[in-house]
Amino acid sequence: MKALVTGASSGIGRDIAKELSKRGYDLILVARDLEKLNELTKMLNIEEIIDKYPSQCSGGQQQRVAIARAIVNRPKALNALNSQVLDELDATLDGVDLDVIRCLILTGAGEKSFVAGADIGEMSTLTKAEGEAFGKKGNDVFRKLETFPIPVIAAVNGFALGGGCEISMSCDIRICSENAVFGQPEAGLGITPGFGGTQRLARVIPVGMAKQMIYTARNIKAEEAYRVGLVNAVYPLEELMPAAKKMAAGIAMQAPIAVRNCKKAINEGLQVDMDQAIVIEEKLFGDCFETEDQKAGMGNFLEKDKEKKLKVVPFQNK
Repeated sequence: MKALVTGASSGIGRDIAKELSKRGYDLILVARDLEKLNELTKMLNIEEIIDKYPSQCSGGQQQRVAIARAIVNRPKALNALNSQVLDELDATLDGVDLDVIRCLILTGAGEKSFVAGADIGEMSTLTKAEGEAFGKKGNDVFRKLETFPIPVIAAVNGFALGGGCEISMSCDIRICSENAVFGQPEAGLGITPGFGGTQRLARVIPVGMAKQMIYTARNIKAEEAYRVGLVNAVYPLEELMPAAKKMAAGIAMQAPIAVRNCKKAINEGLQVDMDQAIVIEEKLFGDCFETEDQKAGMGNFLEKDKEKKLKVVPFQNK
């Protein structure tokens, strides 16, 4: 499995990179200090593959990098979103190799917080124009995440408030730990949700419940989030990431072109009426044919020789 660590040249980012390397992860390291970053790659004994393209890695390495994990790494601020973090997330998405990666897991550093919201310290002095610009910045990044070609799983490991709840709703699937807390507390701060909360929450859970959460600024715990449909499952904290990895692996085993087209059909179809949505599906359904993955998948299904039939088809993303 691959993990992406920002701020990897020092501090907690460096410590997270060391720990993930011990656990066998292939790492994408992002840092501003190239000299320190190179020192870290030597320490982790990964300098021999640090400049390789995925196609140049061994079969085992390519198998592990089919899934990537992006970590919001600002634990001292409970992973709150400021402009720098939004820029780093934007760059992270741009850096994902879609020829190799088939599913992305998004989580927060530490055990207390997924993303505790937008940085109130940064927002407190903004003018109207600056506030609108900050909202657009967040919305642009979250929309990129929402429309990302491959599935994204939010592994919510603690507080998901304000921008944290909003970024989780920009992911395709949400699962959470038992200590997770969700909410849109902005009305209590004198503002509205600004990163899509008023729009996505009412599309994910019943409208009346969404309005109640937003109007009262009331937070809900994991079990209630599950009850209202905000998350798909709740796990003990120590089981959250293994569950996310298992789900991601299940997605990565499927034909990647088909999975991407399924996501595109669902997302685009929800924005139009049923007649238009069916046309979208028809086109994306047809787009899967004549691909190597379609030939391999159907060919394996029709194979009569039990010894030749594969339990897992090695789809090639082409």
